[in-house]
Amino acid sequence: MSTNPKQSLHNVTLGENVKIFDFVNMYDCEIGDNSKIGTFVEVQKGVKIGRNVKVSTHTFICEGVTIEDDVFIGHNVSFINDRYPRATTKGRLQTDEDWECIPTLVKRGASIGTSATILCGVTIGEEAIVGAGAVVTKDVAARTSVAGNPARVVIRNLG
Repeated sequence: MSTNPKQSLHNVTLGENVKIFDFVNMYDCEIGDNSKIGTFVEVQKGVKIGRNVKVSTHTFICEGVTIEDDVFIGHNVSFINDRYPRATTKGRLQTDEDWECIPTLVKRGASIGTSATILCGVTIGEEAIVGAGAVVTKDVAARTSVAGNPARVVIRNLG
C-alpha cells in the first residue's frame, strides 16, 4: 500500500490529509481524516481511529480498540486487549482460538498521557484526561481526569 520502505501498511483505509511518519506498522485498520500517526506506532486489525486524532510515537493500538474523533494519544501508550494473557495452555502454545479480544473505546476529545496503559474492556469518556503513566483498569467518566496506578479520579467535571 505504501511506497515508503520505512512504512508497513497493509489493507489500511486512510481518510484525507492523514500524516504517517516513518517506521509505522498498520494493517486491516481505518484512520480518519486529518489524523497523524507518529513514528514507531503499531495499529492492528480492526482498529478504527477517527478524524483529527494525534497518535504520538512508540504507541501500540491493538485489535479491539476504537478511538473516536479529536483524541490525543501521548507517547508510548499501550492498549491491552486480552484480560488473561498466557503463552501456553496445558503445555501447548496458544492460538487465536484460545483468547477473547475484549473491546476498548476512547470517546471524542479524550486525551491520554505519555506511557499510560489502557486495559481491555474500558471506555474513556468524552473529553476525559488520563494522566501520564496511569494504568486504566475501569471506565473513565466524561470530562474527568484520572492518574496513578491504578488510575483514580483527580478532577471531576472538567471545564
